[in-house]
Amino acid sequence: MSTFNLALEAWQAGAELRKRRSRYKKFAYGRQWDDMITTPDGDRMSERAYAEICGQTPLTNNVIRQLIKSVVGNFRSSLAENDGNAGASEPDSATARRNSLTEMDCRMLEEFLISGCAIQRIVAEKRPGGSGVWVDNVSPDDFFVNRYCDPRGLDIELIGMLRAMSLREVVMRYGSTPSKAEAIGRAYARDAEPLSASQIGSSDGDSHFFRAPAGRCRVIEVWTLESRTLLRCHDRERGSFFVADNNSRTRLHNINELRNGSGEAGIDVRPSTTLRWHCRVYAPTGLLLDDYDSPFGHGSHPFALKLYPLIDGEVHSLVEDVIGQQRHINRIITLIDHIMSVSAKGVLLFPEDQKIDSMSWDELGAAWARSDSVLPYRPGGGSSEPHQVVGACENPGAYRMLETQLNLFQQISGVSENLRGRMPAYQTSAATLDSQLHTSAIAMLDLIDTFNGFRMERNRMMAATMPGVGRLRG
Repeated sequence: MSTFNLALEAWQAGAELRKRRSRYKKFAYGRQWDDMITTPDGDRMSERAYAEICGQTPLTNNVIRQLIKSVVGNFRSSLAENDGNAGASEPDSATARRNSLTEMDCRMLEEFLISGCAIQRIVAEKRPGGSGVWVDNVSPDDFFVNRYCDPRGLDIELIGMLRAMSLREVVMRYGSTPSKAEAIGRAYARDAEPLSASQIGSSDGDSHFFRAPAGRCRVIEVWTLESRTLLRCHDRERGSFFVADNNSRTRLHNINELRNGSGEAGIDVRPSTTLRWHCRVYAPTGLLLDDYDSPFGHGSHPFALKLYPLIDGEVHSLVEDVIGQQRHINRIITLIDHIMSVSAKGVLLFPEDQKIDSMSWDELGAAWARSDSVLPYRPGGGSSEPHQVVGACENPGAYRMLETQLNLFQQISGVSENLRGRMPAYQTSAATLDSQLHTSAIAMLDLIDTFNGFRMERNRMMAATMPGVGRLRG
């Protein structure tokens, strides 16, 4: 099977992860009534539509967003305290400033909390912002990888991403000859169809794989780990050692023949099998735009990747853990609002036989509505002393349910009030507050340390991606 088809298969295999990420992102940013449900009548509709049919006004109390902001805020605060250091492999300050690494990492952490995916692409190239190493955040919607289970990613054999470029950029990058530039123009013509789309079995859900946003061209970058035969060569005459590709056998044989004829020492050649990361760049029609071995000093693909927690290859984010509580919170506040809207508020039942003749019903109603009014009436069964009338409109049961869900949200997420920066109303010693904050931080330690491990790996790759340090591994 071609590398292009393998890339499409890897993309299709990630459909469920992309679908769940889309749902988690909606909840994170307040679109929390879009889940489809089955009504008692058997109809399928969104929760919002069903609530409106039931006469309710769907309300959202976005606790998830506050949770994410608290974690990212604590992370940014720790970066400021440590001057952004993530380890010994921290990139130089100029590279960090050019890439705005603090901002990029905070946005990457936000993605990590929502989807459980942290993906960055590290390359060395010239851009309007300067030449050198560049770090780009990669959306999981544009990323694909073979199914793997090793948290270190050592069993990854295919990885890549979907890129969107202008036609001018595609021609500039890959149209090295007039004939190739012409082929690129044909590949991105409006009537060009994906290569063997019917044979591949692609569906409408794969349209993003083949189609870029309007005005852009889809470019598919695929990296594969491949077995390669290399020739380890020892030139005894010149006292040097070098590695040549397998296609150099004939050339090396001819050199040895000439040296034998002149009495010089030949070149010892020993075949060796090794693994190399190889990149192929495709147009959506399957046209190969470019291919090359990894040019980086680390000899690998350019993606820093961390999926969490990757138990049996599964990805589960922090937001996923608290969606159930968020839905219950929304339902309860909607219920409270509905109860208040249909409850009697300010309705006065006034006996006709106690109304005095000097006031009309309108005057009586106006007097009742004023906070400082005096309302005369005839008490039945004799005289009575004056008394104050105070009404209440509460549903203590609903409020207790809401408080319970908010407490469950805090317990499940592990992000306590202290970690959110909220201090208790009662007096508490500084030592007690520090202890509570430390306990709260422990609940997030695995998640944050995993993300910091991702950053350290990214920094290591940055150090080995500088121009001029890249060399193929022998």
